[in-house]
Amino acid sequence: MTVRKRSGPAASSAESRPAGEGLNGGSKGMQPSEDPPIIRPKLGQILAISAACLAPFVYLFFFHYEIDGELKRSVLINAAMSAGGFVVAVTLIPVASTYVLRRNLFGYDINKRGTPQGTIKVPESLGIVVGIVFLVVTILFQHFNFTSDSDWLVECNAALASICFMLLLGFIDDVLDVPWRIKLLLPSVAALPLLMAYAGHTTVIVPKPLIPYVGLKVLDLGWIYKVYMGLLAVFCTNSINIHAGLNGLEAGQTIVIASAVLIHNAMQIGRSSDPEYQQAQAFSIYLMQPLLATSLALLSYNWYPSSVFVGDTYTYFAGMALAVVGILGHFSETLLLFFLPEVLNFLYSCPQLFKIIPCPRHRLPRFDPQTGLLTGTKDMTLVNLFLNLFGRCTEKSLCIRLLLFQAISCLCCFGLRHLLAGWYK
Repeated sequence: MTVRKRSGPAASSAESRPAGEGLNGGSKGMQPSEDPPIIRPKLGQILAISAACLAPFVYLFFFHYEIDGELKRSVLINAAMSAGGFVVAVTLIPVASTYVLRRNLFGYDINKRGTPQGTIKVPESLGIVVGIVFLVVTILFQHFNFTSDSDWLVECNAALASICFMLLLGFIDDVLDVPWRIKLLLPSVAALPLLMAYAGHTTVIVPKPLIPYVGLKVLDLGWIYKVYMGLLAVFCTNSINIHAGLNGLEAGQTIVIASAVLIHNAMQIGRSSDPEYQQAQAFSIYLMQPLLATSLALLSYNWYPSSVFVGDTYTYFAGMALAVVGILGHFSETLLLFFLPEVLNFLYSCPQLFKIIPCPRHRLPRFDPQTGLLTGTKDMTLVNLFLNLFGRCTEKSLCIRLLLFQAISCLCCFGLRHLLAGWYK
């Protein structure tokens, strides 16, 4: 979470805008320090996280299941290009940081207020770097995987257009500080290219316990299904944006969810004999590997203590990328289960988000500069709830707890799918 200081009238007007975790506003009484050097990326920690996230997927896809060699080759090419994207992103983030600092796109870390770190200018909106690298990698990969007459090429380009659109709108939000009520509409606009180009089925499988009541095994929703896809895009982008406020939390939760999606894709490809369904899951892998790689690059700078802020640019971009694979990969229900902490955070936050009770601009914990610990407030967020339930702790410890909860939720999702297999659908 940041407090942005701008030159000119925008700084004063920003203070009166609506509240939200992804928003940044002016703060009085803080004296800016000299432009800080960007801290070196925490590559050792990131390599350990990468190994933990990728090991299950690599084992399942390349060793456990018998998967077509051509598909393995495509995934390996995509993985190699994603690794290159990681290196490029790690290299470009410090370069981009100097430019955003020159344009007064910086913030102060509220969770370090009252300490020397709380007066350091932290470059903001660095999600624009990883978003651009992601798009370049995925577009270049089309040369190795799709032909001009490929059925998936149109939907792939529509998906990339939606992600690019969301990346642009997120950056506009970081610069202009868009009101919260407008934020809800941005993903709907960005999802239009995908919705207009979507040529897949609009049917859903009726759960077996409900078949006697519905009278159908497969229900065609028609245009309602596209409305559902649009709402999924709105939820995924905004849910990551409001489950935020700690160094590393936004990028961290994206990495955990993307890793879970990759594991799900490997399992579905290995268990299915339907080529079309396998291709849908493979398409998800082609987007999740670059997302995971670029998010790890961003996390290497955003992990505690953060030397850059991701901005709404990243949260919108990551949310749309995850929504796209859930839609085109036909596993939106599973995706929502992976988003369980974000769902709980949204439901818990609803009274404040919809102004039923007062909602401050920043719904963050209180920081004690004497002890370095965070204390939960009455604001209705999962961050504050964890502090109120489990006691005060440091920002780093709290972020680790929340990310472990995210990982446990994903594991529970796999367990639930296994238990309900054959009975529910």
